[in-house]
Amino acid sequence: MRIKFISLLLIFIFIAGCQTIKKKSDEVVEKENEKFGMFVGKPVSELKIEIGTPSSDYIGENGNEILIYKTKKYGIPCERKFEINSNGTIVKFSSSGCI
Repeated sequence: MRIKFISLLLIFIFIAGCQTIKKKSDEVVEKENEKFGMFVGKPVSELKIEIGTPSSDYIGENGNEILIYKTKKYGIPCERKFEINSNGTIVKFSSSGCI
């Protein structure tokens, strides 16, 4: 009986810990999108002044330029992509692995 109680308690603590990590991770993603999403609709020159030169760039399938900014934090790679239309305006932002 005591072993079952201890096992259930450990499972509960583990699940609660996972939910806390997920909540914190969701908060970080939300802040990331809020911070860099503000560049959508603005000229690419503002992005380059604020963040600097991209790590790489290429032309996407739809003809828009894609700027990629790569960084690492705590050894975890982060990649931010900005899509630029033919008028030089940022039309899309996405990030992956950023904490």
